[in-house]
Amino acid sequence: MPSTYRVETFPVATPAASAVFITVLSQGPLTRVELARRTGLSSAAVTKAVRPLIEAGYVIETEDDGVRASVGRPANPVQVDGGRALFIGVKVTGDEVIAVLTDLCCRIRTARHAPFTTQRPADVIGLITALTEELIAEAQGLGVAVQGVGVAVSGDVDRSAGVVHYSPFLGWRDIALAELVSAATKLPVTVDNDVRALTIAEQWFGGGVGCANFAVVTVGAGIGCGLVVDGRVVSGSHGVAGEIGHLPIDPQGPVCHCGNTGCVEAIASDSAILRRIREDTGRPVADSAEALQLAHAGTAGAREAYARAGEAIGRAIGAVVNLLGPERVIISGEGLAAYDLFAEHIRDAFGAAAFGAAARCEVTTRPLPFEEWARGAAAAAIQTFIGSEPR
Repeated sequence: MPSTYRVETFPVATPAASAVFITVLSQGPLTRVELARRTGLSSAAVTKAVRPLIEAGYVIETEDDGVRASVGRPANPVQVDGGRALFIGVKVTGDEVIAVLTDLCCRIRTARHAPFTTQRPADVIGLITALTEELIAEAQGLGVAVQGVGVAVSGDVDRSAGVVHYSPFLGWRDIALAELVSAATKLPVTVDNDVRALTIAEQWFGGGVGCANFAVVTVGAGIGCGLVVDGRVVSGSHGVAGEIGHLPIDPQGPVCHCGNTGCVEAIASDSAILRRIREDTGRPVADSAEALQLAHAGTAGAREAYARAGEAIGRAIGAVVNLLGPERVIISGEGLAAYDLFAEHIRDAFGAAAFGAAARCEVTTRPLPFEEWARGAAAAAIQTFIGSEPR
């Protein structure tokens, strides 16, 4: 690797320093006084954390505009210097690799898309490597170091081990993806579940900024959920926290690819909706676009399939809200193209399932293209770099 791209060690590695940096990253510019208030740390602890960040160039002071602290010294706001380091984020779908180059503030500088026709791990990893090399070359022209790569994959992903235990849309089992991609790119690699990675980006830079407790629910090829509890993205002891797609809600429902019966994903995923429409209408519906056309035209069986999907999603969201009590649930994913068909059913099922004050949870939608999911992978790499791991 060129010397320009020497991988660095983040200058601070304490929980307090990570908290300060993440707060500045997601909510800055902020004065040290405001940082102390938002992190709950003492002024001395904030100053101790900020000093090495400034010396290393990761944080810069901005003009104070004449504002003075109570002790008479300038209350200069501090902010993250986004151009100080670059990161690569990769989202792997069932048929495409999307890679983005971001700065330290997770702003996308450039993006690459590459379809694939074979899901063999070696072939997909080769494509990931090729796109990563392209982005490294582009970063080299900027003269800024790439400090890490994040890869987001659907399914059962053990981030701590960097292993994809099972990805149903890729047909992968027990792939040591972090090790393989790192060996090919010569960079530190973080591998995470795609919805969990998206949740990190939403927490720091999107619809979850400032929320200590929220959830991201994704609808589309699968039904996923990312959870933030007390300001931390939750992965659970085994890396599968938030798998509401495999919450069984109908004992008489269809069999899910996981082997259970009546899972949310077996009712509300794109493929499940297509299967239900084909069965109920007898039509060889080709894809989701055709399914949407039939439903919007009022075709019997098509609208009912989306209604049933909306009910399943709403009941699943109700379960999440009853268990964790988040202040906000963000619905995203490619399945939002059909939101007008099942929004009412989501709301009604959620309202019926939510217990008491839990019904006050704000449920909102946020359409996000797959480039934003790749950005989430970059956010996971940034999280690893600064030493703030999920629990």
